[in-house]
Amino acid sequence: MLVSRPSINIITHHQSSQLSNPKMKPLSITSTASVKSMASDRSSISTTPQRRASMSPFDARFSLVVALTAQTLSLSQRLLMDLATETAKYVIPRRFESRNLEEALMAVPDLETVNFVILSRTDQYEIREVEPFFVAETTMPGKYGFDFNGASLSFNVLAEYLFGKNTMKESMEMTTPVFTHKTQSDGERMEMTTPVITRKLEDQDKWQMSFVMPSKYGANLPLPKDSSVRIREVPRKIVAVAAFSGFVTDDEVTRRESKLRDAVKNDPEFQVKEGASVEVAQYNPPFTLPFTRRNEIALEVERKSE
Repeated sequence: MLVSRPSINIITHHQSSQLSNPKMKPLSITSTASVKSMASDRSSISTTPQRRASMSPFDARFSLVVALTAQTLSLSQRLLMDLATETAKYVIPRRFESRNLEEALMAVPDLETVNFVILSRTDQYEIREVEPFFVAETTMPGKYGFDFNGASLSFNVLAEYLFGKNTMKESMEMTTPVFTHKTQSDGERMEMTTPVITRKLEDQDKWQMSFVMPSKYGANLPLPKDSSVRIREVPRKIVAVAAFSGFVTDDEVTRRESKLRDAVKNDPEFQVKEGASVEVAQYNPPFTLPFTRRNEIALEVERKSE
C-alpha cells in the first residue's frame, strides 16, 4: 500500500515578506548579476596599476637641449640689455653748462654724481654749495697722487669694495667722479707755554682716493672687508671749482691750484678757507679721449666776514 508523503514547501524570508506585502516586487535576477559585474569591474580598476607614457632617451635629451637653449637665450637677452644700458651711459653722456670751448667738448658719463647748487660763476671758476655725501676712500701709496701705479692700485682696491668685496657681498653701481685729495688735517696742536708746536700726523702728506657712494644706501653702506678702505661722510661745504680737460698729472694739479687760488682772491663774496687742501675730481673712465675728459680742481671756501 502506497502512502503519499506530505509536500513541504520552504518559504524564504523574502517570499514571506512578499506574501505579507503584495506590492513588493520580486528580486530581479538580472539586477543581481549587474551588481556583481560592477563590483568585479571596480576591483579590477583598483588593483590594476596605471602606466605612464614612456619617453625614449632621444626624446629626453632633445627636451633637455630645448630647455637649456631657451634659458640661455633668455639670459643672453638680459645680459645684452644690461650691457646696452651701461654702454649708453658712456656713449650718450651728459654735459655740464660750459663757459668756453674747452668745457663744451667735455663729456661726463650719465652716472649718479654729487648734488650741488651753483651760487655764482665767473669766467675762471664757479662757487658751489655741495650737499653731504658718503665716500669709500683709501690712502694712496707713495708721495704723489697721480702716478700711474699708485693710482691704479688705489682704484682697484676701491673697485673691489664697490663690486662685492664687502660684508654684504653686494655689487653697487658705479658713480662719478673719483676724488683725489691730500689728507685734510692741520696736524695735532699741543698748547705749551711757548711756542705752539704742531706735530705732523702720520698720513698728513698722503693722498687719498675716494669713490662717491650711491645715495640710496645713505649711512647703511656695506662694510669693507679690506681694512685699507674706510667709509666717511663728507659734510656740506662750499667750494670754488675750475674745470680742465686732458690727463691729470701732479705738475698740472700744482699749476691749476695756484691759478685758482689767485682767481678767488678777487672774489667779492668768498675766500679760500684757511688750511684748505686741493681736491681733484675725475669724471671719465681711462679710455676717454683727452680733449673730452672732464677734470675739476676744487678748494673749500667760506664767506668773507663783513
